[in-house]
Amino acid sequence: MPSPAPAPSSARPGTGPLVGALLVAALTGCAAVVPVEAGPEATDPTCASVVLATPEELGDGLERVGTDAQATTAWGEPRAAVVLRCGVEPLGPTTDRCESVTTPSGPTIDWVVVEEEDGDWRFTTYGRVPAVELLVPQEVTQERSTSFVDLLGPAVALTEEQRRCL
Repeated sequence: MPSPAPAPSSARPGTGPLVGALLVAALTGCAAVVPVEAGPEATDPTCASVVLATPEELGDGLERVGTDAQATTAWGEPRAAVVLRCGVEPLGPTTDRCESVTTPSGPTIDWVVVEEEDGDWRFTTYGRVPAVELLVPQEVTQERSTSFVDLLGPAVALTEEQRRCL
């Protein structure tokens, strides 16, 4: 019976798994993930459809990046990403600004628009279940308008419309 070929002198027994683990760690370390808190109704099956239907980019420099929570997605730089969360608490009647945004492909989505104290903008669907929220950080609004919200219309239109802005 022939004896097995000797291992190359640079290899040591047991180092293969270690090298593989280090390689995987190095490769995954390059892909930044945006930490996001899932909405309370993130498990609603409609949310999976909404997230899958969102565009790969929202314009120049706002390409999709990974998130770490169910029913979420993000675009832009991980440190200051535009974040979409599906399954957030639906809004009741409000005196906050409500905007009807018609998308290029037709559906109109009502969004309640609030500027947060830190300068971020929060868009929350009005009258839709499950509700969808879009957080646009101040770093993004300093460089561009939020007109890209209309690109989310086809995806958000997958939720059930129950009420409209007045």
